[in-house]
Amino acid sequence: MTPKAAIFGQNAHPMLSVRQLSCQRGERRLFAGVDFSLAAGEWLHVQGENGAGKTTLLRALVGLTPPLAGEIRWQGQPVGELGEAWRRTLLYLGHLGALKEELTPLENLRCMTALDGDAASERDLIAALVRFGLRGREELPARVLSAGQKRRVLLARMALGRAPLWVLDEPFTALDVKAVDLLCSVIDEHLQTGGLAILTSHQSLPLAGGRTIRL
Repeated sequence: MTPKAAIFGQNAHPMLSVRQLSCQRGERRLFAGVDFSLAAGEWLHVQGENGAGKTTLLRALVGLTPPLAGEIRWQGQPVGELGEAWRRTLLYLGHLGALKEELTPLENLRCMTALDGDAASERDLIAALVRFGLRGREELPARVLSAGQKRRVLLARMALGRAPLWVLDEPFTALDVKAVDLLCSVIDEHLQTGGLAILTSHQSLPLAGGRTIRL
């Protein structure tokens, strides 16, 4: 696998900036005037009550929900002008896992990394699944896995991904304590190699270099 630092470039400084972002659902304004920026190695913890707009904010950032107002820039350029280059910058993990139930964890992971444009060998795929506690379940249909095991398949995708910006909506859902610690270590590795992360979570997280916005 190619190190993330090589993808960013030796002198590159990935930067996300959000200015005066507003979103609404129907006639209800969820949030307005959201401002933040992230540089390499930084992460943002989005907090708020249920229904406050956390998921909407993340979906707006990745282009799934059009904002009411405001701008999103990556390395100084409006993301709307970047097209496929912006999508390749992102790794988005939403509430819905998007696993194909009839495929095995190995087959799902193979498809996801291919769609992400990440070159991963069969050995890398299996190693990632084993790392996330799926040894012996690599060839089982995803439909027989528990909710936590399905979530671990998606986390294995994160460990293999090369996208500089991770946008994670409640990534700790359905995970036990051991898996939470493992996920934190994967996010830490991503940040230490110059990556950025934005995530929602109701719990405090032992990650360095982070900031919090509350909606």
